[in-house]
Amino acid sequence: MKTKQENIFSSKTLSYFLQLAETMSYTQAAQILGITQPALTQQIKKLERTVGAPLFYSIGKKLHLSDAGYTMLDATHQIYETLNRATDEIQQTTSATQGEINIGLLASIEEKVFTDFAIEYFKENNGIKLTVHSLTRKEIWERLENNTVDLAVMYLPDESIKNWKPYESKRILTEDLLFLHNDEKLSKRRRIKMRETLNNKWVTYPPQYYLNDIIREYYRNSMVDKPVSVAHFTKPDQLFKFAKTANVYTALPSSYVMAHNDGEQMKTALFEPEVKFDMSFVFRKGKDQIPRIESFLQAFDDYLNHKDYVSRLKNND
Repeated sequence: MKTKQENIFSSKTLSYFLQLAETMSYTQAAQILGITQPALTQQIKKLERTVGAPLFYSIGKKLHLSDAGYTMLDATHQIYETLNRATDEIQQTTSATQGEINIGLLASIEEKVFTDFAIEYFKENNGIKLTVHSLTRKEIWERLENNTVDLAVMYLPDESIKNWKPYESKRILTEDLLFLHNDEKLSKRRRIKMRETLNNKWVTYPPQYYLNDIIREYYRNSMVDKPVSVAHFTKPDQLFKFAKTANVYTALPSSYVMAHNDGEQMKTALFEPEVKFDMSFVFRKGKDQIPRIESFLQAFDDYLNHKDYVSRLKNND
């Protein structure tokens, strides 16, 4: 029979504590957790009674971690790290041809190459079950931290990864962000300055998306206003279709343009200065030593080389 103390230190209670420590807002944490605020407050108070000290305190409306809270936060992270390390060590003894691989794919990334690869990979490795999740940056970070995705495919550098110590990355390719338009006056231009792209409306990714952040940063560094967006979409297909149909500007990764701009439906140009970033695998340290994941990463490298994908991408730009 479980004791009261064991129940208080359950995975659920600790996850409630971690979420509150991250958001520093009972209202926001409760919404993310899908529970009521009184239920969250009750669980935190029970945890505080168990440890014998307040874990949070308020100054005005702002919530802060107490000294005891910082100690609990460090201990909780150590608990999860120990469990994750044990899971990885167990998985490293398993077969390279059996098991599951969970992949978190940044929602704004062109997914065609991964879908095509998954089909080819299944033909040779039907004992491996691939599960691909389309996620926001925040969701990817949470699932990496909780060890519920084995590999994340995302753009780097990314400031949302606050602590790189437990993680590694493996570059897939370096991308250019391309300016897309159907403006005849710009049709022969190979490169476009930031200020020359402000004479029309845009369609962009939502404000919290990586590529939107990148665009804003480059325009700010060029000391010009950011583009005025008339619509936001999360998928590159949606951005491309809207820009082409509504005759507005947009910006998309070169990998997407190479795969979908057949017949030059839209004109493209490099920004000046060039906007570059890396598409990379991100994973917990040691994950690439698990046999099935090591085999998967090697197979993906071989697939890109066989298809000459990276070379075609560079030539297209």
